[in-house]
Amino acid sequence: MKKTIILLLLTLFVAGASAKEKTKVACVGNSVTYGYGIEDREHYSYPVQLQGMLGDGYDVRNFGRSSATLNSHSPMAYTKQPEYRAAMDFKADIVVIHLGLNDTDPRWWPNYSEEFIPEYRALIDSFRVANPKAKIWICLLSPIGHQHHRFQSGTRDWHKQVSEAIRTVAYGAGVGLIDLCTPLYNRPELLPDALHPNAEGAGILARTVYQNITGDFGGLQMPLTYSDNMVLQRDQPLVISGTANAGDKVEVKLSNNLKGTATADCWGQWRVELPAQPAGGPYTLTIKRVLKTLKDPKDLKDLIKYDNVWLGDVWLCSGQSNMEFMLGNCATAAQDLSEAPRQQRLHLLQMTPIAATDNVEWPQAVLDSVNTLKYLASAGWQTMQTANVARMSAVAYHFGKSLAQSLEEGVHIGLICNAVGGTPAEAWIDRWTLQWDYPQILYNWLDNDHIQGWVRGRAAKNITQATNKLQRHPYEPCYMYETGIRPLEGTALKGVIWYQGESNAHNTELHELLFPLLEKSWRKAFAKTDLPFYFVQLSSLNRPSWPRFRNSQRLLADRLPYTWMAVSTDVGDSLDVHPTRKQQVGQRLALQALRHSYGRDIVSEGPKPATMHIDGASIVVSFDCATTLLTSDGAPLRSFEVAGSDGLYHAATATVEGKTVRVKSAAVPRPVSVRYGWQPFTRANLVNEVGLPASTFIF
Repeated sequence: MKKTIILLLLTLFVAGASAKEKTKVACVGNSVTYGYGIEDREHYSYPVQLQGMLGDGYDVRNFGRSSATLNSHSPMAYTKQPEYRAAMDFKADIVVIHLGLNDTDPRWWPNYSEEFIPEYRALIDSFRVANPKAKIWICLLSPIGHQHHRFQSGTRDWHKQVSEAIRTVAYGAGVGLIDLCTPLYNRPELLPDALHPNAEGAGILARTVYQNITGDFGGLQMPLTYSDNMVLQRDQPLVISGTANAGDKVEVKLSNNLKGTATADCWGQWRVELPAQPAGGPYTLTIKRVLKTLKDPKDLKDLIKYDNVWLGDVWLCSGQSNMEFMLGNCATAAQDLSEAPRQQRLHLLQMTPIAATDNVEWPQAVLDSVNTLKYLASAGWQTMQTANVARMSAVAYHFGKSLAQSLEEGVHIGLICNAVGGTPAEAWIDRWTLQWDYPQILYNWLDNDHIQGWVRGRAAKNITQATNKLQRHPYEPCYMYETGIRPLEGTALKGVIWYQGESNAHNTELHELLFPLLEKSWRKAFAKTDLPFYFVQLSSLNRPSWPRFRNSQRLLADRLPYTWMAVSTDVGDSLDVHPTRKQQVGQRLALQALRHSYGRDIVSEGPKPATMHIDGASIVVSFDCATTLLTSDGAPLRSFEVAGSDGLYHAATATVEGKTVRVKSAAVPRPVSVRYGWQPFTRANLVNEVGLPASTFIF
């Protein structure tokens, strides 16, 4: 009996000691911490899910209070709530605070914003008093979506200001900072009311908190742009970056000639910058993660090695179906496919859609993958000997081939292709840019006349079987940026080639707003303010709005910095939006790049209308980019029209006079305006001495 009592007491003592040894974690916050709106919040609020991730060595408690503010003037000030008093009594070892969302209320932030920082500091100090050894993290606000009823009336702006204040608090108070905004920012389908995450969203918050308080970011990992056969951008600082566990030391070595080290920061990010290098290869790139305290060089934890690495030029090839159009379907396919394996200087990183945007209903498995931003799949970098060349972009292939043939021996060309058929320009712009510069296009996008009707109809067809009312789709504003550009952010590029517009040609004026935003968005993503864009003007097709759209594209190319256009009207198809003559398109883009990105003294585009003046019954148009004006077929000039003050255009005769064209019509004795190639499908035939065509234009 005595022995039994001793064993029982010993067991109780060990159990008590074990309980006391648990690390206590207090999750302090508002309704997001509480788990408002989550079905069965007792099992799926973020603190509960955090407990499961941390395991039995931790005691995680939820001290969230719905509607709580940091502002002390509010009746729902957190320090006035019973949850605050309970958190004080808990004397946590780790405190995670997520407050400020409700401070964006117009009753509080406009009047009391100056008090936010001192009140946050006082809250932090109170937890330090409760447990002087406590480790404290404060959180950047989780997102508030554009659907929120006060988004444009102040919440968007105040959310940004509160987040900036929280950064200041973290720095001043010497506490950790956890970013709860970024992980959910591109996942609006997880915020059913634009504010409160569902159970899946709460799981993402839990994972984010777990990573920050443990430093466990999953070990050494590299972006999808790293693989065997890759091309890294030459002639500019060579930046190698990835993630690792916080505090881990990472060593980068390029074929034993270049090496550098970095330490992963508290968010698991590391970055090694090596000196700029000329074109060359093949190299081996080795990335090692070593122990935090390195006692032996053999003490390696992870090692990643990439072979057949080249320093060359990297181009992003993007847009919709005419950029996606496969090499195996173009007019020169037989010759191209036989020659492609010999293009040893071309490398391809193909980001391929998991489902085509055809007129079909997608199954739930596809819909789920789309929601998790896994619409594009990649097998890494491939050479023309290993890639499925027939399925690669025909325009990208001919662009890359033309560059490789024109540049000095040894310069390899990397082509990153992520085009998706039917995608509108707004799908390729980041969420932040649209929220601030063009928020109207975000609302109820499936029934929003800022978006082309065909685009909305096809997307609705694809997602017919969706169970989530906020189901994502590649045509949704921001989506292609989030699935196709964000994974590439920070990649060093030589430039961009872009073939898109068919899904925006219904509204020229809106596209004139969107395209500059797209360029702004991407230049920020790739940290290059002078990132060149080379785009394809829409071709000829029997769609009434296209002449005006083509002219708008011409004007955009002239107006926007570091932007140039390739004309394709002469290789169109009157009945097919996907003309098959893609060789000329890729070559014309390459000519523009050779002139403007590589400094070659060549004629890179067709005759450009420069000026016009009225000479009696004629209009005389002068052209740049031509020493000689010709017709492509030897026939008289076609597709010129003139109009008088009545605005009625009449077919006109046009004759070449040196570097000018004289245009007149017997039906218009006093012309005031001239236009060229103004038919949806045009047979316009003006070219320069190297055979490059003139654009549709109007004066």
